[in-house]
Amino acid sequence: MVGLKEELLKSIWHAFTALDLDRSGKVSKSQLKVLSHNLCTVLNVPHDPVALEEHFRDDDEGPVSNQGYMPYLNKFILEKVQGNFDKVEFNRMCWTLCAKKNLSKSPLLISDEDAFKVWVIFNFLSEDKYPLIIVPEEIEYLLKKLTEAMGAGWQQEQFDHYKIALNTSREGLSAWELIDLIGSGQFSKGMDRQTVSMAISEVFNELILDVLKQGYMLKKGHKRKNWTERWFVLKPNIISYYVSEDLKDKKGDIILDGNCCVEALPDKDGKKCLFLIKCLDKSFEISASDKKKKQEWIQAIQTTVNLLRVGSPPPHKEARQKRKELRQKLLAEQEELERQMKELQTANENKQKELETVRKQLEAAAARAAEEEKKRLQTQVELQDRFSLELEREKMVRQKMEEQVAQKSSELEQYLQRVCELEEMYKQLQEALEDEKQARQDEETVRKLQARLLEEESAKRAELEKWHLQQQQTIQMTEAEKQELENQRMIKEQALQVAMQQLEQLELERKEALEQYEEVKKKLETAANNTKSWKDKVAHHEGLIRLIEPGSKNPHLITNWGPAAFTEAELEQRQKSWKGKKTTSE
Repeated sequence: MVGLKEELLKSIWHAFTALDLDRSGKVSKSQLKVLSHNLCTVLNVPHDPVALEEHFRDDDEGPVSNQGYMPYLNKFILEKVQGNFDKVEFNRMCWTLCAKKNLSKSPLLISDEDAFKVWVIFNFLSEDKYPLIIVPEEIEYLLKKLTEAMGAGWQQEQFDHYKIALNTSREGLSAWELIDLIGSGQFSKGMDRQTVSMAISEVFNELILDVLKQGYMLKKGHKRKNWTERWFVLKPNIISYYVSEDLKDKKGDIILDGNCCVEALPDKDGKKCLFLIKCLDKSFEISASDKKKKQEWIQAIQTTVNLLRVGSPPPHKEARQKRKELRQKLLAEQEELERQMKELQTANENKQKELETVRKQLEAAAARAAEEEKKRLQTQVELQDRFSLELEREKMVRQKMEEQVAQKSSELEQYLQRVCELEEMYKQLQEALEDEKQARQDEETVRKLQARLLEEESAKRAELEKWHLQQQQTIQMTEAEKQELENQRMIKEQALQVAMQQLEQLELERKEALEQYEEVKKKLETAANNTKSWKDKVAHHEGLIRLIEPGSKNPHLITNWGPAAFTEAELEQRQKSWKGKKTTSE
């Protein structure tokens, strides 16, 4: 019922938006009365003019807003619709109200009747949001249906160019733009007006009137048993037959449900291509014009009965619902992707702010370092002026110490390189231990699997022996019971064969488990060898660790040659040497 309400609302929306507005932008109450009366008439709903007056009693001046009419429409009209109305007549009434105002004045290659059918098809295929539009996917679906009905080839490249131009400007087309598109003949070049009109009617019958198939066939009478040509129309739950295809003189219906069936009949009484439709109360014998038509009708009726049996909607409605669900899914995925992109953009902006803060901190630190470097250079110049004489005298000693420092630096670099190599070996040893641990876990898994397979094989063997003993007991039974137990013996033999097959399968699984066990065992041995190899390498290089010794507990001294260039004892010795030389020179 909800789907019916949505379909009605689309047509009513066209009629409502076509009403004239006053200066305040509202629709007058008199126009709403006329619209409501017409809707109640075509929908077979009792019209209550008092309810309309009561609903808008506060608007004494007359005009009412668009939002104010919707509650009245839902409560007093749409909720009372029972479905016993002519959909075509309802749509035609709404079309009459809106076509004159919105239909293009430019000449079209289709008639007004065809434009009306395109408008109704638009309401069926349009999205469930207002203002109503039909998206490019549904436009492509409709144009393909029309092209197929006209017997022409579909021009995908031409539509792709049109779709690209459409997507750059808007999301879809309105009903009147769709009518202009089909009426312009852009996608029906080379086709005459009659062919296009027949194609539109065929698509209209399928999508709107739920006509799954139609055509002339012969029907056998129930009383006179004579054969008469009738125009048959197949719908989702009924087959109606008429005198001719103008549908004016209806002769009867074949009510379809899940219990109906259709089957082919052999030729008889001079009639060919026969088939039978069986219902609960009656059966109908029908003769098609040829074998192809016969098979098409049988297939169409059987498909309809199957859909009724499972409670599925007609194929075109189900396909439309699937296309809408797919578009909704793609839209949700696109929204989720946009949300993730926004989150990434926000995170990127935060990272940029953090990097900017770090850059400022680095600039401040660089400024402080430059200031400290300036102070250090100034202090160094002062010290250099102060001890220039001492530096000149001790130049040779300093050169030797620098050589020693360079040698020690080289040794330190070699030591650090060895430490790095040792750390790398420790990492590789850890990986080897992890591989060994994983190999042991795989071995345990394979052992459990092998144990389970052995238990299942033992159980199957016991069951096989039990069945074998039962078979031996059955053979030893008396001759009188042999005939009665023959069937049981056959069943047990079949069970025995199944058990043998299961036993063979278990044997194969056990062999596969053994092979997996062997592979895991090889991996475990490889991991163990790797572990042993790395342990040996670590033991071989273990002496590197002993090179690290604690530093001196003496306080660090700063001299002209850098921090801790000389020990305190060496400085005292040099001071005594300077004093002695000074005394000698005096």
